[in-house]
Amino acid sequence: MQSSGIGMAIVDVDGRWVEVNPALERMLGYDAAELIGHAAAEFTHADDIAMSQASLADLVEGGVAALDAQKRYLRRDGEVLWAHVNVAAMRDEHGRASYLIVQLRDITAQRAAEQTLRELNEALAQHDEQRSEQLQAINRQQELFAYGISHDLRAPLRAIDSFAALLAAQADQLDETGRDYLGRIRAAAARMSDLIDSLLELSRASRAELRLQAVDVSLLAEWAYAELADAEPERAAEFEVQRGLFALGDERQLKSLLHQLLHNAWKFSRERERVRIHVSGERQDDRLLLSIRDEGAGFDMRYADKLFEPFQRLHGPEQAGGNGIGLAIAQRIVERHRGRVWAESEPGSGSTFHVELPAAATGEDEA
Repeated sequence: MQSSGIGMAIVDVDGRWVEVNPALERMLGYDAAELIGHAAAEFTHADDIAMSQASLADLVEGGVAALDAQKRYLRRDGEVLWAHVNVAAMRDEHGRASYLIVQLRDITAQRAAEQTLRELNEALAQHDEQRSEQLQAINRQQELFAYGISHDLRAPLRAIDSFAALLAAQADQLDETGRDYLGRIRAAAARMSDLIDSLLELSRASRAELRLQAVDVSLLAEWAYAELADAEPERAAEFEVQRGLFALGDERQLKSLLHQLLHNAWKFSRERERVRIHVSGERQDDRLLLSIRDEGAGFDMRYADKLFEPFQRLHGPEQAGGNGIGLAIAQRIVERHRGRVWAESEPGSGSTFHVELPAAATGEDEA
């Protein structure tokens, strides 16, 4: 712990620092003596305190096995530190939490880059025709940059996975610990590969040329559901979709939109005996209002503003997998179609995602 390059701490069940390592001292700008005995909330950004305390209480009471979130801390110099926080509870033989192990990774630069990207996209939407050619050139450069970064990341990732595969072929020569480490390496490589794919899809959703036509959204929803059901045929599921829902949009991107929203419903219904998803819609003047309803885990509406942010997850990884990018992709697609997406939910009672898109007059191609 003391030699770790990431911030680490031991915290009691009331949220007070018990022990901190030098990396955490450097991150926050305080000495250990100034942190130990104080509540972590004293160093937390005011807007994140309520969420942090609620999550901590849920962890201590056993509602979740671990916490994985992004939050803001306040450094001694007054600057805001964004951190990716992992918290695990150490429990006694009766299952009661004795203390918490906290790991913090500084993601301030990453958040700043995301903010810069958001501002750039807003600028693209607001600039007039005279500036559009210049901004499109910037976007093309960013697209090339994204693909270049992807290639650079994939090369070492392939090497890691290839060497791990060679080790797996000789797994019988490893002890149980060695096989466990090997499995972790391969699982981490798979997660990284999935993350790279998602980042590229987010990039494409932001910048790919739109080819507008009348799109049968009902059919796209059926396709998306069929892919999910085929991937997990053992899961009991009920799916209903209203026929005759047509939007004016890019078929490829709207297919991705339906996939992301139905995959989200499927994923967060994992703890249910039966997956239930209902897709309906209605035309309001020249707009199509879609609703995708599920009976899954749901979420607390207090955190709805974080729902569509990249890398944000309102549930722990043990409840549902994923990398926190799917709903960001969905929102980006909807925004590019000059629409809106929002959600209504209640913990334990499922969620309804609403999507407003331009409506197509008929099922005929209007491109």
